[in-house]
Amino acid sequence: MVRVYSLDGSVRGDVELPEVFSAPYRPDLIKKAVLAQQSHRLQPYGADPMAGKRTSAESWGPGHGVSRVPRVKGSRHPAAGRGAFVPQAVGGRRAHPPKAEKVLYEKINRKERLKATASAVAATASPELVRARGHVFSAEELPLVVEDSLEELTRARDVLKVFSALGVAEDVERAERRKIRAGKGKMRGRRHRTGKSVLIVVAQDRGIGRGARNLPGVDVVTARELSAEDLAPGAHAGRLTLYTESSLSVLAERFEPWAVR
Repeated sequence: MVRVYSLDGSVRGDVELPEVFSAPYRPDLIKKAVLAQQSHRLQPYGADPMAGKRTSAESWGPGHGVSRVPRVKGSRHPAAGRGAFVPQAVGGRRAHPPKAEKVLYEKINRKERLKATASAVAATASPELVRARGHVFSAEELPLVVEDSLEELTRARDVLKVFSALGVAEDVERAERRKIRAGKGKMRGRRHRTGKSVLIVVAQDRGIGRGARNLPGVDVVTARELSAEDLAPGAHAGRLTLYTESSLSVLAERFEPWAVR
């Protein structure tokens, strides 16, 4: 049994958690499911098969005192005699270019995927795992279950008031502190990265999606579409999660028959 909170932070009652919250912790399955889901967003890319090959260059053969690389033809051509076509020549083809036909889509069994999602759901009830992800909260127990009226909030300030009453507003402030990305991505329009904060799981989005979209790191997802990547960004389980009371019944219907076996 866990407590059900109202929007002002007071205890409204108790509710029985679905059995999915007792699923075993499987970080291996969670990582496999998250990487598979990320691979489904990749787009095929590759070089032009004829890149670097559109040239009249031919090798002079032996006996000229130069290497046998193909060279541009034409005695009056400014580049006559320059090496071409081969990978080590300027403007030549690449030795092993990326191929557009390469299969980037990773597969995962349906039962493995649902088992991973069930395991990630159970991880949201572990304060140790949630704190290990870096989340900051002062709530007395996890998971946090809120009354269904949360789904109807349409203003960010109202959602933030609920977070303050439940003791998770500090985590939103943590996510607001942007970090500079490591590597060349900072030069390609991705200089800053924002951390993940609270995840709100609802039975039906009746306005909360619009109300929480401007809060840094906060995401809203329906219980029917909940995935391992939502619960474990970067394949690290234990995201700080709020559940509406009616979303628990949807999770029970979705996972109870077999997911925790």
